[in-house]
Amino acid sequence: MTEKLVFRFEEGSKDDRARLGGKGANLAEMTKVGLPVPPGFTVSAQACNIYNSLGQILPDGLEDTIWSEVAALEQRLGKRFGDQENPLLVSVRSGAAVSMPGMMDTILNLGLNPETTEALGRKAGRRFALDCHRRFIQMFGNVVLRMEHSAFETILASVRESAGVEHDHQLGEGELERVIARYLELVRRQTGRAFPEQPREQLMLAVRAVFDSWENPRAKVYRRINQIPDSLGTAVNVQAMVFGNLSPTSGTGVLFTRNPNTGEKVLYGEYLTQAQGEDVVAGIRTPKPIGVLGQEIPAAYAEVERIAELLEKHYGDMQDIEFTIEDGKLYLLQTRSGKRSARAAVKVAVDLVHEGRIDKAEAIRRVTPEQIDQLLHRGVDPDASNEVLAKGLPASPGAATGRITFDADTAEALGRVGEKVILVRPETAPDDIHGIVLAQGVLTSRGGMTCHAAIVARGMGKPCIVGCEALRVDLVRKEMQVAGRTFKEDDIISIDGATGRVFLGAIGMVEPQIGGETAELLGWADDFRRLGVMANADTPEDAERARGFGATGVGLCRTEHMFMAQDRLPVVQEMILAESEEDRRLALARLLPMQEGDFYGILKAMQGFPVTIRLLDPPLHEFLPDVEELAVDIAVMRAKDEQGSEAYRRKSDLLRKARALSEFNPMLGFRGCRLGLIYPEIYEMQARAVYQAAARLIAEGVDARPEVMIPLVGDPKELEITRRLVVQVHDEVQRERGQELPLKVGTMLEIPRACLLAYDIAEHADFFSFGTNDLTQTTFGFSRDDAEAKFLTRYLDDKILPQNPFAVLDQAGVGQLVELGVARGRSRKPELKVGICGEHGGEPSSIAFCHRIGLNYVSCSPYRVPIARLAAARAALAD
Repeated sequence: MTEKLVFRFEEGSKDDRARLGGKGANLAEMTKVGLPVPPGFTVSAQACNIYNSLGQILPDGLEDTIWSEVAALEQRLGKRFGDQENPLLVSVRSGAAVSMPGMMDTILNLGLNPETTEALGRKAGRRFALDCHRRFIQMFGNVVLRMEHSAFETILASVRESAGVEHDHQLGEGELERVIARYLELVRRQTGRAFPEQPREQLMLAVRAVFDSWENPRAKVYRRINQIPDSLGTAVNVQAMVFGNLSPTSGTGVLFTRNPNTGEKVLYGEYLTQAQGEDVVAGIRTPKPIGVLGQEIPAAYAEVERIAELLEKHYGDMQDIEFTIEDGKLYLLQTRSGKRSARAAVKVAVDLVHEGRIDKAEAIRRVTPEQIDQLLHRGVDPDASNEVLAKGLPASPGAATGRITFDADTAEALGRVGEKVILVRPETAPDDIHGIVLAQGVLTSRGGMTCHAAIVARGMGKPCIVGCEALRVDLVRKEMQVAGRTFKEDDIISIDGATGRVFLGAIGMVEPQIGGETAELLGWADDFRRLGVMANADTPEDAERARGFGATGVGLCRTEHMFMAQDRLPVVQEMILAESEEDRRLALARLLPMQEGDFYGILKAMQGFPVTIRLLDPPLHEFLPDVEELAVDIAVMRAKDEQGSEAYRRKSDLLRKARALSEFNPMLGFRGCRLGLIYPEIYEMQARAVYQAAARLIAEGVDARPEVMIPLVGDPKELEITRRLVVQVHDEVQRERGQELPLKVGTMLEIPRACLLAYDIAEHADFFSFGTNDLTQTTFGFSRDDAEAKFLTRYLDDKILPQNPFAVLDQAGVGQLVELGVARGRSRKPELKVGICGEHGGEPSSIAFCHRIGLNYVSCSPYRVPIARLAAARAALAD
């Protein structure tokens, strides 16, 4: 073995996390500082990676090096491994570079067998020694021999019951002897071999088991959820044992230097006397608040307070400390930056700045965008005990309670009279928008994280769970089956969009934790970031909400959402059914004041900032009823001899037009600027509505800044013609009103050809906005909904793709096109304003990419604006 793979605690420091793991690095650091740390050594994470790369074979020479370090420990402590007079016992713990609490494995009291147990008993008491032995067998059996923990617990509970005691520490020597005997018999019965009694064999099996724990299911799931690389590996920490179960003045505990729920600067933790480390978290005994330690073992508590303050000052962050007290003497077993709630993360970061321990830049680094996200949504009360009915994909965070309803019309009607409802569907469609608006949350049995329900709910800040496959939703019977029960309309359920859980009945909620510290932190972020943060907003309410969250404009206003309103849909359908331009213009004239009113409200709400209004984009058939539903309705009317009715005639016209407009691939069909080129009167009406609204506001002294965006351009000529139309309308309104009106016309780059031709397209554009949702579809050749329903999950599981490209920007492919489009556009117009307005505009790693390639802004849903502000600042600080 040429590479050094084993390090004594004295040889490392807190900067050696990659090599020693977080636990090993912090043990080394505390040793270096002179704190009371039991001595030991760390087998590096590199050894774990070599072990796994060799097919679970230890690197050459590693075992000899480990025994050399054990010998050094023996000499230092005056004890010998396996000695029958004064035995050395050790703990074996895992420790990756990134904290993974509870995901991997620990073994205590290693080195015990019948002989060393008797030797320990002669020195420290036989009951204590027997207790250590039974604990060791249980942990070793679970971690190394891969036996179920519950099998040991069943035996222990049986002996407690027969002894008439409630807790383990109340068992006497005789009972503990019976526990040990039954444990050893259990091992022999389940594994087919005797329990390993040789300490040397125990240690090497334990080291291998810790390496193996890197690949256990818990660890894999945790890494996937937290995006921790599989390549890190785990270190192994071998440390001399200290015993919290030795005497009444011994104990073990865990404490945080600040409250991890609120961030308050007060010691927060628990401890147990006469216990070992796992007892505090196992729940078998009720731990005591850390403050009580001051009454039971005052000297140890005073030392805990001193060391807690010292460690927080040394690391500059709230610490999570594990300690053991042996006969009144305090020992530290671990310190690490403490896991904390989103609320606490913000408060601790801001408080540490005010205390002069960190600067503002470091405070921004300490708070993640995901934590800001959690603060923006109501959450489920962690103390709630409601039954969990099912679990789906957590598509939009937040929590909601309401009566089940199965259609959008009912959701809208009930919502308008103040009823709280959860819209439950197999999936949602664009014409469900009115029901989603007034529902408290959305639950679907199908769909992925970027399906319609997910995108719309996320944009509205509504809780949403999608892909909840345990649900069976019957829209005809209006019932939902789950967990062996049938739920009907008006039954009450609750959903938690942050975790994907569906609960029975109403559940307790906690309100968003947005306070002074959050506003202060985001203000600091604004000082560091270079990217502008705008919002996708389709209503004045959205615009006001976005502005309140700190948006500096609207980067995408989708006019088609306005057309979906129930009072407008019939007029839109009339426009679609028109057989001539003249009839179409009559319908558009009725829509004009409605659109003007929409734009007036949004421009007024966002006064002083730009509002980018995208002209009509989706195919016209989306505004018509479903073909199959129409055909069924018509068949029913025929059966009733209603062919002569006006309703029959209208439905027949709708069916004919819907069939005429139906397409094999609507996403690539008659939509976007193609609509404006074939039916220019549609874009003409929308442009007039924009500029008339702006003219009214300017006349009122409001600083209105509209920008018009042409969708789905793939050729310079398309933009040239549609821009000319918009400019013509702008000039007409300007003359009619006698006012100078702002004029900015740009385009949305959503197909690869547009990125390739960006140099020529830029000639006709005042700005570019990359629509990365459709650009991802057209680059991959994926239909988003089909991909998520059919194969994308498998692609992610098999690591064909690292992440869902509809949630996280595909920088290798789509990102190249964006970067190319930016470069070519700015080579024609160096000052060209460029941003993105897809779902990716609120995703932190995508925002960092946008920062790196020099975009001017990102645009996201109002509820993601604070997230984007922080992510943009973190991207700037990472330069």
